[in-house]
Amino acid sequence: MAREVSPNPVAIGPLLCGGGRPFVLIAGPCVVESRDSALFHAEALQTLTTHLGIPFIYKSSYDKANRTALDSFRGLGMDEGLAVLATVKREIGVLVLTDIHSPEEAGPAAEVVDVLQIPAFLCRQTDLLVAAGKTKRVVNIKKGQFLAPGDMAHAAAKVAATGNQRILLTERGASFGYNNLVSDFRSLAIMAQTGYPVVYDATHSVQLPGGQGNMSGGQREFIAPLARAAIAVGLDGLFMEVHQEPERALSDKATVFPLAHLEVLLRTLQKIDVVIKERGGSPL
Repeated sequence: MAREVSPNPVAIGPLLCGGGRPFVLIAGPCVVESRDSALFHAEALQTLTTHLGIPFIYKSSYDKANRTALDSFRGLGMDEGLAVLATVKREIGVLVLTDIHSPEEAGPAAEVVDVLQIPAFLCRQTDLLVAAGKTKRVVNIKKGQFLAPGDMAHAAAKVAATGNQRILLTERGASFGYNNLVSDFRSLAIMAQTGYPVVYDATHSVQLPGGQGNMSGGQREFIAPLARAAIAVGLDGLFMEVHQEPERALSDKATVFPLAHLEVLLRTLQKIDVVIKERGGSPL
């Protein structure tokens, strides 16, 4: 199935995502680890993407409510985490994305960030989707590992029912037995039929959920090839968790991409993206 160009580009601040435009990069550490870490990563990513001419949104979560073990680091919490993200936005001048987990979080988060992200496990939660939509912020809905791609039309419809059409849909792999995920690239083309921009999460797609007993594992070596394959489908956005020192990351350290290797990968992805978009968004 050929990937159709999204007919409805979404405005995110000064950026437009979709409609055959160059892919937008959504990247940053999994969680807000500290103020200094957030500022460092945001500035490094902003400098790199500006140099390459890639539209960029900084991502980091103030809370990761679905960690494997009770004692896993979840982030700084909503109040402190949002304060750090507000500082990042003000001092670095980047657009910002973060997760929300309950309807009550939507309003406070929307006062700070540009994109509210619905975690994959919560993509069917009606009250959460409606609350996010009512803020009028861009809403990025991650497809549940348990969900068929065509069913994402229903999740998007819940947000759209609020009058908010600023919706992104993100693929992040599908459950394949226990502690394993696979990427079915038909999913990207199927979700594109909704008319909303489609994003591929190249880092969570290589996760091995609960694969290390008390934490998730991952196969970092497959991030780059999967990202190249996804861009070749004709994507609107690419989502990647990135860290300066992956082995010291406080969340998802098995699947965050090394900051030092990002430029080489992005240059390759840009070349693929140009070829695909010049052919109308379809590799066929």
